[in-house]
Amino acid sequence: MRLDTIPMSTNPTSPSPKRLYLQEVVTRDGFQAESKFIPTADKIALINRLSRAGYAKIEVTSFTSPKAIPMLADAEEVMSKIDRIPGVEYTVLIPNLRGAERALRVGVDEFNLVMSVSETHNQSNLRMSRQDSAKGLSDVIRLAHDAKVAVNVSLSTSFGCPMSGMTPIPELMHWINHFADEGVRGISICDTTGMANPRHVKEVCQLALSKYPKMEWTLHFHNTRGMGLANALAAVETGIDRFDSSLGGLGGCPYAPGATGNICTEELVHMLDLMGYNTNMSLDLLLECSSQLRDLVGRTLPSQLLMAGKVDRLYDKVCQA
Repeated sequence: MRLDTIPMSTNPTSPSPKRLYLQEVVTRDGFQAESKFIPTADKIALINRLSRAGYAKIEVTSFTSPKAIPMLADAEEVMSKIDRIPGVEYTVLIPNLRGAERALRVGVDEFNLVMSVSETHNQSNLRMSRQDSAKGLSDVIRLAHDAKVAVNVSLSTSFGCPMSGMTPIPELMHWINHFADEGVRGISICDTTGMANPRHVKEVCQLALSKYPKMEWTLHFHNTRGMGLANALAAVETGIDRFDSSLGGLGGCPYAPGATGNICTEELVHMLDLMGYNTNMSLDLLLECSSQLRDLVGRTLPSQLLMAGKVDRLYDKVCQA
């Protein structure tokens, strides 16, 4: 193997360096679906390494009932013991008032609240109607506002649900309008089961940005049907600058048939860096963390980049096809 390298940005007409903000979800979205409990000390060590990789935000854990998600039963301990790096926001998933009260005691930076745009998925995931979910989240939002904690609402199945089909855009906008009226800081538009396509993404993003230009928008994609990076690029082209992603591509939705992992952080950063965007991320550190994650979960990860390496990884000979 030769050590020569080529520049990560090879396109002379690449856009001016627009800052994009990466938000890591592996220790919540990824670990919650694991069959083997990840030791608390290993979670803390991974978050501490990731905190130095350039992220804008890390979703540390979930304050859901330990009975519901035993893999994240150590939420308080993890949140209390991680290093808090200046410039990184540490957010947590909050299901209800009880979870919010637990989170306030350990000093989180943001509440991330979740409900589904699909009635069927909301019933499967949260075991209640969308109306009941929205009512419960309103109570949490009021508590957060009183405590001066930022609130983000993640709208699952924003593009489609495998049990009820594609999500009509007016239905998605209804819930966006609802939470915008509640005064939340940010909304995540989530392709929970990988049903979006780039044209669909552009239409949704353009509408959301035009109606609420001051909202902190995040796009959350899964790679279930292999369109995750294409959808992320489509969102970038509309002006979206925040993205959730998961180290190694770990993750998925246990309440959606066939759902696979989130878009892979290192692959997203690799693509955006090559195109001349400013992600502020250390790709080499991400790959080191992804390799450690593979050892931690004890299996091959979906990350193609972890297997193939960056485009500047050159060899003496090219293998025959």
